[in-house]
Amino acid sequence: MATIEECRAALGRLSDNLADAEGGVRSAAALNRSLSCRITDLDVTFMGRLENGRITVLDTHPGPPREKAEIRLALSGDDLVAMVDGELNFAKAWASGRVKLEAGLRDLLRLRSLL
Repeated sequence: MATIEECRAALGRLSDNLADAEGGVRSAAALNRSLSCRITDLDVTFMGRLENGRITVLDTHPGPPREKAEIRLALSGDDLVAMVDGELNFAKAWASGRVKLEAGLRDLLRLRSLL
């Protein structure tokens, strides 16, 4: 099972990947939205922002998100690490229910190129 530190590091690598992206992926990630990432097996939530193609983690706390973020992600720590490392396909994990992504319709349409 991935640790909290491994999950935080995976979010950092994801942020780096988004910042280094080009073209349509870069423009899709250029949102300015609040973000929550709930790690279900660790019962911890990372709260932060997706802003100009970077993810900034502002807070980590136990349990579910305390407030509703504009973009909400929920998955296991192992799945987060595997997705960032390219070992797990997001679309397949999302379709099978292993990963949950919630956002407004416009944001989902923009984020689809990231997925």
